[in-house]
Amino acid sequence: MRMGIRADSVITAYNGGFRRFIMQENLIEQIEGKMSEFSKSQRLIGNFIINHYEKAAFMTAAKLGVAVNVSESTVVRFAIEMGYEGYPEMQKALQNYSKNRLTALQRLDITNDRIGEGDVLKTTLTQDIDRIRSTIEMNSDKEFNKAIDNILGANHIYIFGAMSSNVIARFLDNYFQLIFDNVHFVQPINTSGILQQMIRIGRGDVMISISFPRYSKNCLNATAFARQSGAHIIAITDSENSPLVPLSDEKLLAKSDMASFADSLVAPLSLINAIIVAVGMKKREGLEKTLEKLEEMWDANDVYKKDL
Repeated sequence: MRMGIRADSVITAYNGGFRRFIMQENLIEQIEGKMSEFSKSQRLIGNFIINHYEKAAFMTAAKLGVAVNVSESTVVRFAIEMGYEGYPEMQKALQNYSKNRLTALQRLDITNDRIGEGDVLKTTLTQDIDRIRSTIEMNSDKEFNKAIDNILGANHIYIFGAMSSNVIARFLDNYFQLIFDNVHFVQPINTSGILQQMIRIGRGDVMISISFPRYSKNCLNATAFARQSGAHIIAITDSENSPLVPLSDEKLLAKSDMASFADSLVAPLSLINAIIVAVGMKKREGLEKTLEKLEEMWDANDVYKKDL
């Protein structure tokens, strides 16, 4: 491994795999580039999307038409003109484009538009239920089991997640520390500090990289560094379009969306819980011994309240 190579330069080597992600990144530029070719009605739609992409991403074709005073069919034709099969496909691309750019304030505004004064509790919980259902459909048993086998066979396991993903990365690390004696939790500090913690990563090791929109550059750089070093990469992320996917050997996907200014991590946490359960079942004998020792320690130190 040539330590002099910057980790972020490694990402460039995977440009082919990033094609779909880059297409989303250039969506607004594509619209801007075609403005001179558009009809008057299409320019109205294009200008609205350019200036209010965060709102347009969550509008139906009918609502977008009302917003710019054109017909629903004109909006659909605009999507086809942009190279999509129909409006739903363009809307999905807009949502993918938006979710990695929305500021916390923009997220709050969008949530107010989508929920308003409605039943926040019921709406939020129902949406999380739907995200878990989607997560089930997004993953295959084959990919999941392959990831579990690679975790079990790793010389060392590195876990990394930045920003809000750090919360679920810590959850995974907490339980993996009970199961394995070769786990390294990478602290999400500055870039050089992150890579310094991974200085010994190499072939035979597994890195579990966790990132959801807005994707962390530190996570991408650390993952690229691990891949360059020969480690096996398991990505836990939100979709095939995630920039983590081209860097991974296995991808485990969880539906993630915004819940106001906060990220909804219910489905990702459920997926990670499934990983913990699967690994624990495979390592049951050793885990039982560890848990027996822990119970004795907890009892001796009166950790848990018992007189309920």
